[in-house]
Amino acid sequence: MDYFKKLFPLTLLLFFGVVHAQQYPIKPIKMFVAGAAGDGIDLVSRRIAQKLSEKLGQPFIIENRPGAGGGINASEATAKATPDGYTLMMGNAGTLTINPGLMPRLTYDPVKDFAPITLAAIVPNLLVANSGFPVNSVADLITLSKKQPGRINFASPGTGTGQHLGGELFKSMANIDLVHVPYKGSGPGVTDLLAGQVELMIVPLPVVLAHVTSGKLKALGITSLKRSSLLPVIPTVSEAGLNGYDVSAWYGIVAPAGTPVQIIELLNLEIVKILNTTDTREYFQKFGAETGGNSKEEFSLFMRNETQKWKNVIKISGIKTE
Repeated sequence: MDYFKKLFPLTLLLFFGVVHAQQYPIKPIKMFVAGAAGDGIDLVSRRIAQKLSEKLGQPFIIENRPGAGGGINASEATAKATPDGYTLMMGNAGTLTINPGLMPRLTYDPVKDFAPITLAAIVPNLLVANSGFPVNSVADLITLSKKQPGRINFASPGTGTGQHLGGELFKSMANIDLVHVPYKGSGPGVTDLLAGQVELMIVPLPVVLAHVTSGKLKALGITSLKRSSLLPVIPTVSEAGLNGYDVSAWYGIVAPAGTPVQIIELLNLEIVKILNTTDTREYFQKFGAETGGNSKEEFSLFMRNETQKWKNVIKISGIKTE
């Protein structure tokens, strides 16, 4: 009898969870976005929100939380939200996989506090050099760096950013010594790169595409595992000698942990359908993004692997932001 008394509440909870999922959604859904209006992550979010609203018949309301602090706030709000499918977040590499290694006092755990839905988009980065720097390939860079340890520098938008960590990963894998020069944002770093004040930088491809095609900057390698359709002749860094090197900007959708699996699966199904349409692919390509669209299990594994990768890089490099 005690066994059935314990089992009954669980059965009831499961029953109502299934019923709730079958009726979902019955009211507007809020989507936190870890970025400013008009940013790539915002454009991706609004496209998906619009299409989901058309399909599911309820508004998807975007709430932007820009900046590093905004991304943390969005993550905290999502982690603490009721897990009923009416709060989602479009996060990025920083909020979902880098911050845990950088900030020991972080109040949320992306692995434990979120239910991954799908990887939404990938924006390839490009390793670039100023036009006067005497290298034309990744191999050239590694050779010169070994001859001149500690004399070559690379810029980033700031300590602890994805581009900074990408540079540290490059140093570690190539066994070379480069000097990090942090800036307050990509813009000032690119300006000094064009002026020859710094030598290298890892930058989202769309930011420097015009400078590369005009010859003002040299493209040494795509930092993701696949070549970019925007610059198909440029090899990946992995192809060029650092096998497995992979540093991309990416955006992914999560819900609070404990959200009914039926709702997660419904959202995954509909979002992947949206991402696989030709018009969405073409829309993303306008601002240099590639569509994602994997299973919730694949995205969960991706997040875990990325989190561990960046924790290792942060530990080896001794990076501290707190």
